[in-house]
Amino acid sequence: MKKILLMSMMFFAGIVTYNETKAQVSVSINIGSQPVWGPVGYDHVDYYYMPDIDAYYYVPSRQYIYADRGRWIYATALPSRFGNYDIYRGYKVVVNEPKPFLHADVYRAKYGKYKGWYGKQTIIRDSHDSRYTGGKGRDDGRGHHDNGWHGNKH
Repeated sequence: MKKILLMSMMFFAGIVTYNETKAQVSVSINIGSQPVWGPVGYDHVDYYYMPDIDAYYYVPSRQYIYADRGRWIYATALPSRFGNYDIYRGYKVVVNEPKPFLHADVYRAKYGKYKGWYGKQTIIRDSHDSRYTGGKGRDDGRGHHDNGWHGNKH
């Protein structure tokens, strides 16, 4: 009887330990994946919303997402109609929600007031924080490589 009771207690202790382990929070850090034009201060970013052009940038796949004739387009570069947009100066909103563009009306209403807020954020390229550069060059989000020297602004 003692063996059965002991085995039962061990079994339930194992289940409790397993469930506690599963319940631990996982923290994802993607500092090294963020483009150099992204704002500083974020350990993890899924998307940037750019109110000036009503477009998104998906960090994991390095793709812009913008509306074109009622469809959301994924592309590695912005279309020519955004040619005058300065991605380094434009205000970016960090969004860590799956497919925020599917709720674009919410983001337009909430962050539309940031249109024209040029240069109001410190961006990774201009940061001296080694968390972002790690002493290495970085992708600028446009398919160009930033060697870490910032004497000339793009």
